[in-house]
Amino acid sequence: MKVLVIGSGGREHALVWALSQDPDVEQVVAAPGNPGIAALQPAYDGQTVVCRPVDISDHNAVVALATEVGCDLVVVGPEAPLVAGLADPLRAAGIAVFGPSGEAAQIEGSKAFAKDVMAAASVPTGRAYVCTTPEQAAEAIDAFGPPYVVKDDGLAAGKGVVVTSDREEALEHAAGCEQVLIEEFLDGPEVTLFAITDGVTVLPMQPAQDFKRLADNDEGPNTGGMGAYTPLPWAPEKLVEEITEKVLQPTVDEMRRRGTPFRGLLYAGLALTSRGVRVIEFNCRFGDPETQALLPLLKTPLGGLLYAAATGKLEDQVPLNWSTGASVAVVVAAKRYPANPRSGDVITGIEQAEAGGVRVFHAGTAVEDGELVTAGGRVLAVTATGKDLDEARQRAYAGVGQILIKGSQHRTDIALKASRGEIELAQ
Repeated sequence: MKVLVIGSGGREHALVWALSQDPDVEQVVAAPGNPGIAALQPAYDGQTVVCRPVDISDHNAVVALATEVGCDLVVVGPEAPLVAGLADPLRAAGIAVFGPSGEAAQIEGSKAFAKDVMAAASVPTGRAYVCTTPEQAAEAIDAFGPPYVVKDDGLAAGKGVVVTSDREEALEHAAGCEQVLIEEFLDGPEVTLFAITDGVTVLPMQPAQDFKRLADNDEGPNTGGMGAYTPLPWAPEKLVEEITEKVLQPTVDEMRRRGTPFRGLLYAGLALTSRGVRVIEFNCRFGDPETQALLPLLKTPLGGLLYAAATGKLEDQVPLNWSTGASVAVVVAAKRYPANPRSGDVITGIEQAEAGGVRVFHAGTAVEDGELVTAGGRVLAVTATGKDLDEARQRAYAGVGQILIKGSQHRTDIALKASRGEIELAQ
């Protein structure tokens, strides 16, 4: 099988790497890819990993590339091209695609749409008001009271949400959004659960937890994610079964009932509240950096799994097989991230870190004058596995310590509480 992976970030690097471990995958083409993907060595004899330039917003160019390379499967990584409908012309050309149609991707593209789907499917979620004027937003904010949860209705690269007890900050964020959701605050720890689906069958992965705040102790501004870990030793027994039954399967069934079946990766962001599981948000693709933590533990070959979902044959797929132990991914971000990340700083130490047993996934890197440099806010995800979270953490942070980027920043507490047997309340 030949697989084309669309995207250039850390999530796509992890997907390409995992696909390269599948003995049934002959070639992985990343478009446009990144320097980390370009440096991947073939995992099996005769297999190749290559990067090809393409404008992922140009649907015709992507279809032409997929046709040229003779791919059997296209995996669309980022949310923006999915919401823009990239999967539709690919399917129209007879190419199997792992990723939802443009209509189905609105489950991430519009939080108001997602709330409507959840209401129709009786999926538990927080109460929310959809507001289009400052007056409506102020009324909703005052109706709920602090802490205030204000969400941009559209795509915002994981940074469109403000959770604050400062009313003025909440109003300011709402004023900057064309349409905004004001939601009730959901207490309790947050959990991410990915589900692979062909529009009928739902196959959940194991849960992970993402850390959104920039600084230790969940302080600082929201980011696209500063680290993740899996599994969750504190999670309630049968949590995955409960989420599948109450959230994932009803949502997939409702999407199919509407005539917009969801085929691809359904990402459920959840809060384990004092009143039970509640959905915070849905995304229409693999999450970043949870993907970088999850895939190193997945033993089921990824290529065959995604192809089964893309071709409507997921019911024939046996349950997923996972390695024992734990995985921790720590994001190394550029100076001034997330407000105004600096680019062009030289990156050294990746080879030494990987020689120590970690895997470094590139998210925002480039090659300039023969040197690897920063080219984005979240630069790298340093991932390590171990027999438990404590060992995985030690290995991951040892790897982070060997990587040098001027002015870089990272959290030092990813999975710290969980490794001590405590519940992580990561927000």
